[in-house]
Amino acid sequence: MMKIRPQLIRTLRLGLIGAVAMAGLTVNAVAQTIELKVSHFLPPNHTFQKELLRWSDELKEKSHGRLVLKIFPASQMGPPPRQFDLARTGVADMAIGLTGTTPGRFPLTEISNLPFLVTTSAKMSRTLTEIAPKYLAGEYPGVKILYLMTTTPLKFHMTKAKINTMADFKGLRIRYAGEIFADSIKAFGGTPLAVPPGDVTDAMGKGTIDGAMFPFEGAQSFQLGTVTKYSYEPGINAASFFLVMNQQSYDKLPPDLRALIDQTTGPAAGERVGKALDDAEVAGRAYMTANGDQIVEFSAATKRDMENAVKPIIDKELAELTAKGAPARAIYDALLKAK
Repeated sequence: MMKIRPQLIRTLRLGLIGAVAMAGLTVNAVAQTIELKVSHFLPPNHTFQKELLRWSDELKEKSHGRLVLKIFPASQMGPPPRQFDLARTGVADMAIGLTGTTPGRFPLTEISNLPFLVTTSAKMSRTLTEIAPKYLAGEYPGVKILYLMTTTPLKFHMTKAKINTMADFKGLRIRYAGEIFADSIKAFGGTPLAVPPGDVTDAMGKGTIDGAMFPFEGAQSFQLGTVTKYSYEPGINAASFFLVMNQQSYDKLPPDLRALIDQTTGPAAGERVGKALDDAEVAGRAYMTANGDQIVEFSAATKRDMENAVKPIIDKELAELTAKGAPARAIYDALLKAK
């Protein structure tokens, strides 16, 4: 029988140890790759989807491939009203949602929806995110607020009706994005109707509704230019959105990846996304005019009448929240400073 030299045995042993070590490193690398599911209801051409894709690339690069986002747009994981609960229950790790789809659930956040409060998304989104830990966190149980956003003010987009004075709103059926929006439409004399955003263009085309409230960016995303004849400036109410993360999903991340999430979200991120919405408004406006939409500026007299009509809405909303012990006036004042 051939004798195996001791030196050969040592070489084989070291080689085996090296192979096992390399296999362990490979398995460890695979185990460290974490995929987070992100849900939202907006179409793939929406600014939010573009921002999530940009953020996904940033996280992947800065984590050296260890943190990956898998994004589910267009209500693939659930309809608009379910977005918050998808994140809260952990069905999704993160979700973007519209507060107005679940009436009464985010009353303090929706102070930002009050008429004629928002001028630009960038300023308001930053401020809303900054005040969230002090004033708004209680509205988001089970999740970590990554940032909050408002759109630019929503404009009226109408299929046929031309609005010269407030009297022209009478009888018009208009899609709204939340209860405060509905109150504004009623105050102007119109009839608010709840229509899912993805169904608005079809409803306007069929005459089920006479118009809808959207920013120009949203009007482009949902292709309202194909059915809209008149759009009106300035906008009235802004819609509020959230990006939240399931708290357990966040807590389970390694410390360095939690830090990466923290570094790439917060007020600065809210402002960045808000600026993207502001910039997209320019493109959305151009899209509407290219499709034959006539953009009309409300006269100074009509705007004054509209502001007077909605003042009781503002006073009532703040008074009711204050009566429940909520810091409504402090929130409103903080947002006014960002106007």
